[in-house]
Amino acid sequence: MKLKVVHIITGLGDGGAEAVMTRLCSSCKSFEHSVISLQDNGKYGKVLQEEGINVKTLNIGSSFKSYLNLLKLPSLIRQENADVVQTWMYHADLLGGLAAKLVGVKKICWGVRHSSLDRKSTKQVTKMIAYVCVILSKWIPDVIICCADKALKTHAEIGYQRSKLIVIKNGYDLTRFYPDSNSRVLTRESLGIEENDFVVGNVSRFDPNKDHQNLLKALSILKKADLGFKCLLVGRNIKNENLELKKLVVTLELEDRVMLLGQRDDIPTIMNALDVHILSSRSEGFPNVVAEAMACGIVCVSTDVGDARDIVDLPEDSICAAQNPDALANTVFNVFKQWKEGGPTWSRRKRLCSVKIRNQFNLSSMVDLYEKSWR
Repeated sequence: MKLKVVHIITGLGDGGAEAVMTRLCSSCKSFEHSVISLQDNGKYGKVLQEEGINVKTLNIGSSFKSYLNLLKLPSLIRQENADVVQTWMYHADLLGGLAAKLVGVKKICWGVRHSSLDRKSTKQVTKMIAYVCVILSKWIPDVIICCADKALKTHAEIGYQRSKLIVIKNGYDLTRFYPDSNSRVLTRESLGIEENDFVVGNVSRFDPNKDHQNLLKALSILKKADLGFKCLLVGRNIKNENLELKKLVVTLELEDRVMLLGQRDDIPTIMNALDVHILSSRSEGFPNVVAEAMACGIVCVSTDVGDARDIVDLPEDSICAAQNPDALANTVFNVFKQWKEGGPTWSRRKRLCSVKIRNQFNLSSMVDLYEKSWR
């Protein structure tokens, strides 16, 4: 019989950890999987169920009464007859780890997704839970799986049990994310974008850590420098109804340059429509969107957060300081000049992006490493 892994995750919304867990459950056939979400089904609950994976939710929300559902967690784990419990993110590490220990699960693996715990980008409650996990890391988990080298370094420094920390970098489904010239043409046509337009984009939810203000200020600088571009913004709450975001676009006079496309299910086609993907975040762990864009052969510019420097090609001219619109604008402008020159050099750079992801961040390698940890 296959060993049973029960994944416990804070929620199943549109986030990086949720996407990685879904890919892992769908691709790992050597183990049986089930998922417990502390919140609701979110975006990925249905996706997991369509793959035949059992999903249970505790529906914890803002009300005190909903927190009483946590009392059900130990019995749910016991009902699943788990051989391994794999938790994802601090809240699930703490609550799922305690519940799994309480019912006697033999193997408990924590999942760390943060690469920093700085004052500006991390909620106070999250930091408090992380420091509780520092104490419990010596007792609860057998393995602590970090998504990035920087995440391991950060958590070792704050006191996580160093001997239990390992890194498993994210892997990507290259049957979905790959260079597709047909998607590029069709997506640009559907959005009214010409083939010779310079198109940049950012795929991320509206969140302070994603720092859309940094991105839009950088684009405003580029517009004032007479650089021609179109920008596609995609993600949860990236829409005209978001008054805070819309006001920023209008204030910076970017209405004619920026398209707010909201949350979409066709991210590979969006990536293929771009010339450059820009990550403007102030904090990341292992930024999935950078790797997904590169897998599609798209050149990436990124702030120096998480493991972005290790992912992008030519980091010396593609990485800049976070929370610095001038630096971000300058980096995009330098890449724009390379795009403008075009020719074999630009084509080779695009090709090397997809080759790097295929060679270093493929899905099968990630699955193998998780299986090894569970065993």
